Amino acid sequence: MGDNRAIKVARRRVFYIPGYDPIHPRRYRELYRKEGTAQAAISGYHLALKPKQTGGAYGWHVEAEIEGANVAADVDVMVWSDIVRGSMEQGILATYGQLLRTAWAYIGSGALWRLMRLRKGPMIAALYPIGALILQLLVALGLAWALATLMALWLPWWFGALAGAALVPFVLSWFKARDGKLFAYYLMHDYAYSAQSGGANPPALEARMAEFRAAIEAALHDDVDEVLVVGHSSGAHLAVSILADLIREGGVQGTPALAFLSLGQVVPMVSFLPKAARLRGDLRYLSARDELTWVDVTAPGDGCAFALCDPVAVSGVAPEGKRWPLVFSAAFTQTLSPERWKELRWKFFRLHFQYLCAFDRPGDYDYFRITAGPQTLAARYAERTPSKSRIEHAFSRYTSVT
Repeated sequence: MGDNRAIKVARRRVFYIPGYDPIHPRRYRELYRKEGTAQAAISGYHLALKPKQTGGAYGWHVEAEIEGANVAADVDVMVWSDIVRGSMEQGILATYGQLLRTAWAYIGSGALWRLMRLRKGPMIAALYPIGALILQLLVALGLAWALATLMALWLPWWFGALAGAALVPFVLSWFKARDGKLFAYYLMHDYAYSAQSGGANPPALEARMAEFRAAIEAALHDDVDEVLVVGHSSGAHLAVSILADLIREGGVQGTPALAFLSLGQVVPMVSFLPKAARLRGDLRYLSARDELTWVDVTAPGDGCAFALCDPVAVSGVAPEGKRWPLVFSAAFTQTLSPERWKELRWKFFRLHFQYLCAFDRPGDYDYFRITAGPQTLAARYAERTPSKSRIEHAFSRYTSVT
């Protein structure tokens, strides 16, 4: 394969793979438009969005003048929000069933304790929906008991018991209706989706990933200089398997340059599970390939990500000759001003999307330069050293691969 550092990018295809998100993909276009405009004003370059000019389900066209060069980029969102919405169509009782099964999947396999040794932030995020749903149930039961006790002062005990029992689903429904702010049901469905098959991908997701792979392979035959795949959150581990399959099947010939940017990854939440042999094998395979450049960016300030954890190494599948990923930090406390950091510090879900947003004190990570600038990912980080505080020890109990 040729040296991608020598390539100057005039045209780029970008494939963005979101995490477990039920929202319409237009939110990513609006986020790119808003935050790209803000970053351009801060950093002194030009960025403009236009309607999509390529095939695919959803995306947009970018025209930019960055670092003295004009660049055109076509961004495609790899849509699987319909699968996410389908997995979230669970009633209250079914969600509590998910809680029990998911807790057992992580506790019974021993994955929970190893993940807690790795990073506490994402494990607090993982335990939050369990604690929140249990608390909601206790509140409902407490109110039911109080109502039954009060009514028993004037009415037969059984009447109060029936009234209390009827109150429980009403209270739980009240909580669920406000999950847009509480996120307990949303996160429970998220973790349950990965845990339901012990780390193996459900068939519907595998089929969609095959479609994504075909779209990326087709772009590699376009007249472009770089094909960049961006995997955010749980979209990162989907991208790992998609790209591993693509390279195995001979879909990468060397030009255009192929690059993979993983952001805010939560790979260990899946790779530590017993039946995640497919993902572990893909991590092992991809980490030694020279057909692509793989850069992994996280930040300790993002409590939802496994910050600075090398996803290959911590999963216990690092091979001889491992090349990737290059792991470094977006360093929120340095790349955001004290005022901006104070504003965002406790907005955990917003911080999980900060990688896709503007930094008012930008460092060497700039999402818009990466996606719409004149350098390949390989060139941009050719001299970048990995963060010294990265974690590379193997923590997973399960290391089988397919």
